[in-house]
Amino acid sequence: MLVLIALVGAGAVYLDGELTRVDALADYDDRVGDTPGTNWLLVGSDSRTGLSTEQEQELATGGETGPDRTDTVMLIHVPSGGGATTMVSLPRDSYVPIPGHGQDKLNASFALGGPALLVQTVEGATGVHIDHYAEIGFGGFASIVDDLGGVDVCLPQAIDDPLAGISLPAGCQELTGPQALGFVRTRATALADLDRMNNQRLFMSALLSKATGLSTLLNPVRMWSLASGVAGSLRVDESDHMWHLARLGWAMRGETVTATVPVGGFEDVSGIGNVLLWDRSRAVPFFDALAQDQQIPPELLTPPS
Repeated sequence: MLVLIALVGAGAVYLDGELTRVDALADYDDRVGDTPGTNWLLVGSDSRTGLSTEQEQELATGGETGPDRTDTVMLIHVPSGGGATTMVSLPRDSYVPIPGHGQDKLNASFALGGPALLVQTVEGATGVHIDHYAEIGFGGFASIVDDLGGVDVCLPQAIDDPLAGISLPAGCQELTGPQALGFVRTRATALADLDRMNNQRLFMSALLSKATGLSTLLNPVRMWSLASGVAGSLRVDESDHMWHLARLGWAMRGETVTATVPVGGFEDVSGIGNVLLWDRSRAVPFFDALAQDQQIPPELLTPPS
């Protein structure tokens, strides 16, 4: 037993050292004060770093497109007293104030100032203090899915999107890494980005369910492969560690409330393009509930499409 404990401890320390760290949670003037509960900002970027030409083709990434941008932004709130974890999608085209750059799309903050400016922008727009940060690129996401041996999802409708490299039938099926990446990226559906966010939350729940399931936890080879893949694929804040990620995964394996920021509509802005507007009358109390470590009132939750 002592040898086993020592091996587990040594493995955790080794994997923690494999994480790539960035200064994402830098202090700044008038930063939102600490709020109760634990808040994560999870980011999927369109980074192709480390991918060969063959891998870019397999993953249908489209090649390099300039500075890295956010493909997915999620705010995760883990309540301090137990209860359901809340997973909120923040649309990347949200029209929000970006410190030092005026109003622009949310994902522009990442391109302009990296993780630190993205976190500052999210905190300013929501009033919620971010405690932890984790980011993953295209290749890392696909690798984690493959490390798990695929992830099962059930699709209400078929999706055919050559740009995302997928042609998926309706019904329940197991997605490989490249298929999963295409699924969370596709906008070839009736509601485009809104469906895309629903798909991302659906897949995240399925991935975490398998990652924390007995088929993974009781399989040392798969467990090590998954942990190694996570450690080698993520960028986290300088203060984050593998045990923080383990706690997040465990918190999200149970009851989870999924939501999207209340949407007020869309608008064409000169020089920026089509942007998504938040319904401020509902978004303010929506985020106030999270900042106060409370469940979001049901009437503020956007019904699923």
